[in-house]
Amino acid sequence: MSNYKAIVIGGSAGSFPLITKILASLPKNYPFPVFLALHRLKHVRTGFVEALSIKSGIPVIEPNDKQQIKPGIAYLAPSNYHMYIEPGNTFSLSTEEMVKFSRPAIDLTFETASNVYRDKLVGVIVSGANTDGANGIAFVKKRGGLTIAQDPQEATISTMPDGAIKATQIDHILKIDDIVKKLIEVAN
Repeated sequence: MSNYKAIVIGGSAGSFPLITKILASLPKNYPFPVFLALHRLKHVRTGFVEALSIKSGIPVIEPNDKQQIKPGIAYLAPSNYHMYIEPGNTFSLSTEEMVKFSRPAIDLTFETASNVYRDKLVGVIVSGANTDGANGIAFVKKRGGLTIAQDPQEATISTMPDGAIKATQIDHILKIDDIVKKLIEVAN
């Protein structure tokens, strides 16, 4: 029986192929919700979910405000909305100010998820061009969650994983194939 209950993944520039690979590798009966906080073009509202869904082993959806969180679904933060994880297993969506020039802000999704799931959360930071997510993954670590950063040597743009590594003592610095293995391993 797993010690974990949820996965949160943050990424930006260069992360789309990695997220696609992760989702394609998850089994259909994956026991956790997977929260995806990815920087996206705010004026492009369609196509991203569909593109991720093509190969994904689990359903990919953009949640609605106050929607109930269920296991075995990947929830993609909607374009131009912050995605908060709320006590009571629901989402809260917001158009508050950008954080580190981003909405959705990875930091906010990670921090709110870690407040809810505490030491039952796995946080993953992959390729990206700014340090959004560094504070969030430090928060996951502080709450006792498992932290993973993509190996900066492998990242298309290493700023985001480098920022995470500098922000806290990351549990695992892994290449994408090993991140996939770890996400399957923590579910068993």
